[in-house]
Amino acid sequence: MKETDGLRARVALEWDLRIALRDGVHLNATLYRPKPMSSAAPAIFTLTPYIGQRYHDEAVYFAANGFPFLTIDTRGRGNSEGVFEPFIREGQDGADIVEWVASQRWCDGKVAMWGGSYGGYCQWVTAAQHPTHLATIAPFASPYIGVDFPMRNNVFTPYLVQWLTLVHGRASQETIFWNHEEFWSAQFRDFFLSGAPFEQLDTVLGGPSPIFQEWLAAAEQGAHWDRYNPTEEQYANIDIPVLTITGAYDGDQPGALFHYRRHLGARSNGRAPHHLVIGPWDHAGTRTPGLKFCGIEVGPASLIDLRRLHLEWYDWTLRGGPRPPFLEGPVVYYTMGREHWRHAQNLEAITARTDCWFLGSTGNPTDVFHSGTLSLDPLTVTGGPDHFVYDPGDVSLASLESTVDPESRADQRMVLAAVGKHLIYHSPPCGSELQISGFLRCVAWISLDRPDTDLRVSIYEVKIDGSSVLLSADWIRARYRESLRNAVLVTSTQPRRYDFNRFTFISRAVPQGSRLRLVISPINSIYSQKNHNTGCVVSEESMSDARAVTVRLFHDPEHPSALYVPIGEHGEATCATP
Repeated sequence: MKETDGLRARVALEWDLRIALRDGVHLNATLYRPKPMSSAAPAIFTLTPYIGQRYHDEAVYFAANGFPFLTIDTRGRGNSEGVFEPFIREGQDGADIVEWVASQRWCDGKVAMWGGSYGGYCQWVTAAQHPTHLATIAPFASPYIGVDFPMRNNVFTPYLVQWLTLVHGRASQETIFWNHEEFWSAQFRDFFLSGAPFEQLDTVLGGPSPIFQEWLAAAEQGAHWDRYNPTEEQYANIDIPVLTITGAYDGDQPGALFHYRRHLGARSNGRAPHHLVIGPWDHAGTRTPGLKFCGIEVGPASLIDLRRLHLEWYDWTLRGGPRPPFLEGPVVYYTMGREHWRHAQNLEAITARTDCWFLGSTGNPTDVFHSGTLSLDPLTVTGGPDHFVYDPGDVSLASLESTVDPESRADQRMVLAAVGKHLIYHSPPCGSELQISGFLRCVAWISLDRPDTDLRVSIYEVKIDGSSVLLSADWIRARYRESLRNAVLVTSTQPRRYDFNRFTFISRAVPQGSRLRLVISPINSIYSQKNHNTGCVVSEESMSDARAVTVRLFHDPEHPSALYVPIGEHGEATCATP
């Protein structure tokens, strides 16, 4: 029996409420009211393109605990009027909803929002409109458009067509969307093998999508994507309490933290409380944590009750209750391996020092079992350059990749199979526990003999038994090595510095005896847009355009390639688990 089954007797339902927006469009809402309800109360709503019934259980939970709760379909989805244009109107519509809700007899004038992923984004852009009666937001797993969706580091993925299928038309397409292991992996593999231009993906996998084509045409960060997100001035005006939640393996962690940093940076007076929670979770785990995800396991202390945390947050910010005990500090995060929660004053305070591991080799380290080295001693910066050749026409690993869970961080079959196709470096076994907490960085001195290519750096923990866990990864499209907003093609074979500084946050205790592994590889995946190395428009290139590129990595005294590892402070107090 679900938890909400025992709460339904305390909830009254009102169907098909029509919320009028400023342009005359009406949105569809379902209202869940506490029963009995003797007086008006603060109200909460979620705005979603995924059809409101998806959040029925959450609505029952909050209503049974005294908060009127509304699930509202975005325009053009479910029973709402209008045309669905992803991310375009949600801020303006959200502001209209806030004021409509505040005027209802069951609302006391205080309005809050709830929701994750798309629903988290809706909260940020609604708050940016500064509606009078919005009292708090609590976004989790929120993307920042142009940063981690619909591309990350200006590299698109075929997942976009899968997501656009989910929100196609007005009805729910969840069964088609979630059946990726049996359907989507095969679709992406077959398209990859066809060698067709990426811009044909929508037509091949279902039908022409003007939205998909519009996104591909805006291939780099810039004005097109800026318009989707709050401005600096709007962030500065968000003076209400904010609770941001993300996960170490949340695909939208870059976006969630981008919102977080921009808000704190704009609010220089620090008057608005902004709390951040980073759990040991994937994207789904930011709403419903689990002990197993992405092929890894975490301890039972990780299983916090996020519904209860949200309830305590709303009690605090809307009804004057006590601060949630879990939020001991402005930042709360979980250290895997140690299996406990910690808190800090800010993200920067989590890292006590940074260790520099220099890359080195005595041969060409293109095999896990014949790798280069990671050393704390700068005198090891000798030898090289190391190199691999990336041929976009090589599709030999596609069939294997289609059998690997794309979300797994523990399956290393692809790393083992790609002999000769990448560069690998290992540290010696750790002499004592290494607590990695913060953001990894990598400086790599690289030369190319083509105008462009895509390069990925992946950092793993390799355990004594030989198994591994991916800690974090970052990638660069070479033309954007200087800025994600301006393309500069490679015009020389001289080594250039590549700064991989957009790794995701990780907090993990690496035990004595484990090693670190660094892999530098091309992006030649069924789950990614393919760069054919020509320097032309990537989405228009086909396999017939492919040109092999030789990638050389330098690690000599003039070009000290290195991995920078954030080491956490051991002395933080642990947090009470809700």
